Amino acid sequence: MTLIKSISGIRGTIGGRTGDTLNPLDIVKFTSAYAMFIRKTCADGRSGKIVVGRDARMSGEMVRSVVCGTLLGMGFDVVDIGLATTPTTELAVSMSGADGGIIITASHNPRQWNALKLLNCDGEFLSKEDGNEVLAIAENDDFEYAGVDGLGKYACDDTYNRKHVEAVVGLDLVDVEAVRKARFRVCVDAINSVGAIILPLLFDELGVEYEILNATPNGDFAHNPEPLEENLGGIMERMRGGGFDLGIVVDPDVDRLAFICEDGRMFGEEYTLVAVADYVLSHTPGNTVSNLSSTRALRDVTERRGGKYAASAVGEVNVTTKMKEVGAVIGGEGNGGVIYPECHYGRDALVGIALFLSSLAHKGCKASVLRAEFPCYYIAKNRIDLTPGTDVDAILAKVKAMYAGEKVNDIDGVKIDFADKWVHLRKSNTEPIIRVYSEASTMEEADALGKRIMQVVKDMQ
Repeated sequence: MTLIKSISGIRGTIGGRTGDTLNPLDIVKFTSAYAMFIRKTCADGRSGKIVVGRDARMSGEMVRSVVCGTLLGMGFDVVDIGLATTPTTELAVSMSGADGGIIITASHNPRQWNALKLLNCDGEFLSKEDGNEVLAIAENDDFEYAGVDGLGKYACDDTYNRKHVEAVVGLDLVDVEAVRKARFRVCVDAINSVGAIILPLLFDELGVEYEILNATPNGDFAHNPEPLEENLGGIMERMRGGGFDLGIVVDPDVDRLAFICEDGRMFGEEYTLVAVADYVLSHTPGNTVSNLSSTRALRDVTERRGGKYAASAVGEVNVTTKMKEVGAVIGGEGNGGVIYPECHYGRDALVGIALFLSSLAHKGCKASVLRAEFPCYYIAKNRIDLTPGTDVDAILAKVKAMYAGEKVNDIDGVKIDFADKWVHLRKSNTEPIIRVYSEASTMEEADALGKRIMQVVKDMQ
């Protein structure tokens, strides 16, 4: 059983002993710490409201009840938006003028997991400093609850799925008329979660015909919910049968997005952001950002469009912070996360779908043809298992020194940029491993580069 506390929230497996799992007592403790943090930081002009939304996980109703009851006991009004995506909950915080929000989702983790993800008053994930403060408050275990006259009020509001869709189709670069004229037919894997609720609303607005696989939002995931090729045999086979222009895959909380071409081949999760960014940059030239472990193709299309590319540390809040710093018009992560500030600073599959379909409609081409327009790279993902006592920082420092003649970035582990390839080493926050990602023009070359660096590290141990 597992319980993981980090700056972004608390996540773990359901069931088991306190302190070891995501259970009611630990949920109360962490929610109380977050409420005390919000009470302190929003002392001036606070609304006294916190938004709560959840994906369709089986444990979601239990976790929601504990979270909402705790917030009421802390004196906060609760706006419960029900079954909702992560980006919907983020938008609900800003739209409602709330002081913060809690998203109950373990994203792409399997069904036995759940989590609390914490938002600030802008509907964005907490910064590292703020997250650390919440952890410190939780560790202190000294909470002050409201008296009977100060208890919060509870309200349900199920209008935010519709409001989210309206915000997306209202974006200037979402060409609703062009998409409707294209008469697209799409096949969607909604993994039996909230995508099955909100994506039909989006497609209806865009005039897109759709077939939803795994369309019951009960949290009983039909397969491993991470939207990677090895987990998507069902929809890929459906696409190979013909009759669809595009396959669309989302994770349980709908902030990650993968496409499948009309012939059943993967468009490439890394290329979700690349394709959407190229479309945005063709209309609004500017800068872009992705994390250090994302494909170099985003840099290539950005520079081709006259903009500048910047890399951030891994993690959504790091990406959004860098985007604000460089004034990026679009950014995200290579795991299929599209962040478009014109809508909001958060990964949003609905935004990605609407912009991608607009691009296809404008170009009048098949998805496979669009994919062929972009530079072709392959990423290999490896890992080095660590032994107790391994000094990872010392190892990374030695690797950096060995490759001092190359372009090296050390804001998050060590990334070595060669002329035609790169490799990124970073310590995992959740496992005793070093992640080794490498990219080159062929998978064989990318894997060989990663293995070569792995051997260098092993020789140091």
